[in-house]
Amino acid sequence: MKTRCSTPRPTARIKAKAKRRLRRSSSRNSTSESLSESGEAAGGDPSALKGKVHNNDRKSRTGKGRGLPKKGGAGGKGVWGAAGMVYEVEEPDMQDPNYDESAQGDTVYETVVPEVEEKELEKMVNPIVQEYFEHGDTKEVEMLLKELNLGQHKYEVTSLAVSLSLEGKASHRELTSRLLSDLSGKMLSQSEMAHAFDKMLKELPDLILDTPEAPQMLGQFIARAIADHVLPMTFLDCYKGKVDCDHARVALDRAAVLLTMKREMVRLDNVWGVGGGLRPVKHLIKEMNLLLKEYLISGDISEAEHCLRDLEVPHFHHELVYEVVVMVLESKGDTATHMLMKLLQSLWKTGLITVDQMNRGFQRVYDELPEISLDVPHAHSIMETFVDLCFKESVITKQLRDACPSRSAVL
Repeated sequence: MKTRCSTPRPTARIKAKAKRRLRRSSSRNSTSESLSESGEAAGGDPSALKGKVHNNDRKSRTGKGRGLPKKGGAGGKGVWGAAGMVYEVEEPDMQDPNYDESAQGDTVYETVVPEVEEKELEKMVNPIVQEYFEHGDTKEVEMLLKELNLGQHKYEVTSLAVSLSLEGKASHRELTSRLLSDLSGKMLSQSEMAHAFDKMLKELPDLILDTPEAPQMLGQFIARAIADHVLPMTFLDCYKGKVDCDHARVALDRAAVLLTMKREMVRLDNVWGVGGGLRPVKHLIKEMNLLLKEYLISGDISEAEHCLRDLEVPHFHHELVYEVVVMVLESKGDTATHMLMKLLQSLWKTGLITVDQMNRGFQRVYDELPEISLDVPHAHSIMETFVDLCFKESVITKQLRDACPSRSAVL
């Protein structure tokens, strides 16, 4: 028996599709009619999409809820809140993007100075030290250094100042010792000072290339620093038996010798000799008198010139001229007169004594001649003879010779 499969006819398929289309269209018509009855979609924007709800509609878009405003009308953008709501004072948050620092009362501004790099340290510190060699004011140096953020390289101020003074004059080294003494305990501690001197001891092979006497000078710096309590008392003891460099050993031995002298642990004020205008006037006068007395004994003009240069007081050379003329007036022979005249002549030719300093020295004697005559009765006649001799040797000018007071004019 054969079985025949039944297949749907084409007409049945067409009827099924028609029914599905009818169902879809009827559902769309019912939705549009419900919207028009509620009055929401009717009369709306014709360009708006069908089935869309306006954004301003406060009703729930999900078809749930009672359609009331959120939070009872106390929420939303630009809304102050519900009636009768009291808010607590909130502390301002510094992390808030809208935080206004100027609106928080007194504002304190702090200048932040970046730390000086090691390669820039020398360029910034050296001009300060060089200016200090001119004015000698340690407080100004301290103020300028505090304006710099030296950081961990602060100790190098000591080594830079000492290195500059090694290439300068004795007065510069004296000023450097004073600067280290004044900075100690204020800006630099003893350990930082010791670190700086330890660094310089290691750099002596390089320092002697420009300053052959650097080991001896550094030893004097160390002795002065220990005596001034800039370096700890045990600074030298730390190097016993541990120094391989010959130059460092010379420096440490020099410091040890200076500290074991009779004036042990007394402030070594004269370790750099006498120099600079910062010395007391009485001390400079004493040094010039000693210079002239040694010259009268030795007759060495070059040594006298060297001693005068070491004093480093060109503005005070008129005192030497004054002392020379007074010695001539008080001398009892012609030998001292000719020797002192030769000294003035040499100092005049070499330019150590200028015309202004020479005139000022002689003029001081002219003014004090009446008082000098009380102790030296023949002071006027001796003065006239010496002035004529100096004029013949081209030591003084004609105007200065003519300004010499005579005995007859006084009487």
